[in-house]
Amino acid sequence: MGRIVAIVGRPNVGKSTLFNRLTESREAIIHETSGVTRDRHYGKAEWNGMEFSVIDTGGYMHNSEDIFEEQIKKQVVLAIEEADIILFMADVTSGVMQADRDIADLLRRNTKPTYLVVNKVDNTQRMFETSEFYELGFDSFFSLSSANGSGTGELLDAVVSNFVDQEVPDEEEVKIPKIAIVGRPNVGKSSIINALLGEERNIVTPISGTTRDAILTRYNKFNFDFYLVDTAGLRKKNKVDEDVEFYSVMRSVKAIETSDICIMVLDASEGILAQDLTIFHLIHRNGKGVVVLVNKWDLIEKDNHTANAFTKNLIDKLAPFNDVPIIYTSALTKQRIFKALEETAAVYENKTRKVPTSKLNELMLPLIENYPPPSHKGKYVKIKYITQLPTAVPSFVFFCNLPQYVKDPYKRFLENKIREHFNFTGVPMRIFMRQK
Repeated sequence: MGRIVAIVGRPNVGKSTLFNRLTESREAIIHETSGVTRDRHYGKAEWNGMEFSVIDTGGYMHNSEDIFEEQIKKQVVLAIEEADIILFMADVTSGVMQADRDIADLLRRNTKPTYLVVNKVDNTQRMFETSEFYELGFDSFFSLSSANGSGTGELLDAVVSNFVDQEVPDEEEVKIPKIAIVGRPNVGKSSIINALLGEERNIVTPISGTTRDAILTRYNKFNFDFYLVDTAGLRKKNKVDEDVEFYSVMRSVKAIETSDICIMVLDASEGILAQDLTIFHLIHRNGKGVVVLVNKWDLIEKDNHTANAFTKNLIDKLAPFNDVPIIYTSALTKQRIFKALEETAAVYENKTRKVPTSKLNELMLPLIENYPPPSHKGKYVKIKYITQLPTAVPSFVFFCNLPQYVKDPYKRFLENKIREHFNFTGVPMRIFMRQK
């Protein structure tokens, strides 16, 4: 199974507060007014060494109560379809409401691990009041306070227990890279795959969300051998309106998590939009390699400066992680379509690159001596030794006397210097400081 956890429930039960606590962030806006969360939030969480994605579905409100109820149902249905684990939140202070019963009725029909979470249980009296939630039909539930964190440990133990016994992939699948084609609906993802394969493998229409499921295709041509994963938009045309972003990003999350390299497809006529940046940041957070493919380039009126201006705009918006290959292509004319494959293969090689410790120290230590970390309260940081960790994401650990005083700007300086001397284009990098 995958590792996507969706938080569902009616508005104002504390979903965004729990999301912020699990992801250790403040990305979701919290307010006592119902329906504040309208944009969906996607983050990474970690518990007992297990990482997983968390999605705050939001209790959507729009104009009238009827539409409000309809939107909640849509959110829950989409979460059931796409998430691997569902957290169903309720509020002990308001008791069981009809909206809770309706959501519970939907959730009881699915076979995925579903946990009822009764929130705002922050004193003994409220603990006694949770007994009424047995009427929702779940054998057990978790009582917690997402505001102060009490009770969240037991919930997380239950969530990550689903990940322990996951099947080990076949040896063949481990050796053959998985390349996910991701992006907003209708940017040409399926057309790109059809152009690569030279056949109409995937259905292509102008309707956003034509692709129903993620499709895995073996590509073994021209000395390339990997799996191509086409991600989807929506299941049905009647869901295209408000749920396009939510559904497409959920599919992208699943594809990104199981891939090695992501080809992120943009529409040249629209440029890079907010949803594109959301998907790009998901790729970065998951530590996957990335190649940016600007599709429909044949539709753009160009002069000698068009590509340079477009590239500069992309690089500015992708910062700080902007050391990525950018390919201008057209699935229709197959312009530079195989250049994308060459760059993808190069990024995969970069992702698996291991730098010898001796070479790393030989190059980096003199640079650090000339540009040491800034002093902090009269104390000086001295970096003595550097090595690369044996991790899936290129990670480097710097051993020093005062690691707590090395701030993010200097870590970015170190990352940039490593990138200058060793080719890690298209690959996120992790920098760690440790006590020597």
